[in-house]
Amino acid sequence: MLPHQTINPHQWVKNHADYLYSYTLSRISDEEQARDLVQETFLAALERLDKFEGKSTERTWLTAILKNKIVDVYRKNSSGLKAPSVNKEVHDMQEFFWEDGHWREEHQPREFSIEHHDPFHAKEFNKVLQKCMQKLPPLWLAIFTMKHMDDAPTSAICSELKVSDSNFWVIIHRTKVNLRACLQKNWI
Repeated sequence: MLPHQTINPHQWVKNHADYLYSYTLSRISDEEQARDLVQETFLAALERLDKFEGKSTERTWLTAILKNKIVDVYRKNSSGLKAPSVNKEVHDMQEFFWEDGHWREEHQPREFSIEHHDPFHAKEFNKVLQKCMQKLPPLWLAIFTMKHMDDAPTSAICSELKVSDSNFWVIIHRTKVNLRACLQKNWI
């Protein structure tokens, strides 16, 4: 640990609990589970105090521990779930797209009308998005969150969640289509 980098577990709750809770809640829509994960993060960090090298801030270190706990939840929620069949998904995609990959007019995304930067509308939109995400199957939610919120590489996601590369892309596509449909129904 660097001399100027001190770690103070007695201040973790005060300094980091709200941030870690918000971070978790944006990835797992269950408030009780989010609280539990933050507590587990603090406990795991206490057990690993000797491993903190001081190369990052306390918050960054705690967030890294939390990310691993969230991935464990994703893995647990998605284990045993059957990934969709690629052939069925390709057939289903034909409902939305022409052979050249362009949207069919009746399924083409509409404007969300959120071009202005009104914080109230952004907060409202995020609430609707979170509710739409809660409706996704656990595996889809895990893949979408890891890819688009955590910027995890595809290979790492496939390895962590034990899905093939082709199923990964089918799931990402179906998730986006489902989220778009839900947002169009509940936001526009």
